[in-house]
Amino acid sequence: MKNFIFISPNFPENYWHFCRELKNNGLNVLGIGDAPYDNLCPELKDSLNEYYKVGSLENYDEVCRAVDFFRNKYGEIDWLESNNEYWLERDARLRTDFNIKTGFHNEDMPKVKYKSRMKEFYARAGIPTARYHIVDSWENCMAFIQEVGYPVIVKPNNGVGASFTYKLNNQDEVAYFFATKFSHIEYIMEEYIYAEINSYDAIINSHGEPIFEIGNVTPMSLMDVVNNADNSIFYILNNLADDTRAMGRATVKSFGVKSRFVHFEFFRLLKDHEGLGRKGELIGLEVNMRPSGGISPDMMNFSQSTDVYKIWADMIAYDSSLRGIGQTAFCAFAGRRDGKNFVMSDEDIMHKYGANMKMSGRVADALSGAMGNQMYIANFNTKEEMDAFYNDVLACR
Repeated sequence: MKNFIFISPNFPENYWHFCRELKNNGLNVLGIGDAPYDNLCPELKDSLNEYYKVGSLENYDEVCRAVDFFRNKYGEIDWLESNNEYWLERDARLRTDFNIKTGFHNEDMPKVKYKSRMKEFYARAGIPTARYHIVDSWENCMAFIQEVGYPVIVKPNNGVGASFTYKLNNQDEVAYFFATKFSHIEYIMEEYIYAEINSYDAIINSHGEPIFEIGNVTPMSLMDVVNNADNSIFYILNNLADDTRAMGRATVKSFGVKSRFVHFEFFRLLKDHEGLGRKGELIGLEVNMRPSGGISPDMMNFSQSTDVYKIWADMIAYDSSLRGIGQTAFCAFAGRRDGKNFVMSDEDIMHKYGANMKMSGRVADALSGAMGNQMYIANFNTKEEMDAFYNDVLACR
């Protein structure tokens, strides 16, 4: 029986599904988390062979002791994973220190965590990316802006989501950024790209081949959603576009991805951009070596009539899966921000769209910055029907 350690199996809340499918496939599923065992949902408890509570997952020594305990009790650890961007580097360090053969190790982290390094591997695949400059002196940054023009984007070179990400429109805003930026964070400055985000979401086997592929579209800027406390929308496509599929597969090969669930982001240009491409074409943005965040795996299931939790667990256990897809649809996420005066009440939405609704409820506080506070997830056969849903749900007085 293979031993699989799942880090933080209780967050996000839907991740117990990964553990259940691993256990169903005959793996010994061992959880490490900082939540009390009694606080775990019954489904997660049933999906774990054993759980080790640490005082804090931030304390590396504590987590090491937990891994060592499981190794001494059950034998060598075959897999260790969290499927969580926040713990990506921690997972790699644990694999390195405990000689766990599968997954990324310390030496792999720069190319998958630093946005500047990602660009090198996109380039190897022949995929253009926005010009950039590592923030250093005022003079050098202003010289870069002189080259690419306003606006520019600044964000942590090694960051998660849209945290500490800003759009700078003029010299005064650049000056304010320099005066208030955190000295311990290395920032990257990029030319601004007028585009929407299209993703390539896939489960990759040990040979670097996809056994499941789909994608999502984010029409709104996540940076604006976070910084302006705005509503949030994105949707899973009914079918993956051919150019996204080709570019996603080329990126998998360039980064040497094996045995992972991945979420790669691309810009689809909204207008011609000299040196990068024409309107409608794709360029590289960044790679995320884990599933798309929050409730996205469930949305993939709704959209493709499948079970990505099982497909992922089948990849771990068998390096393949017989689980296919069924009828496909657009799966729309609408996240409403508390405090806005919406035209439609919750009752109104459920009355009109109840037949389409797959899930609704409150968003976890830890995810609400990027996803809003109240979510509605619904399936639609056409994009026109989905757009009407967004117009209704997000309309304000």
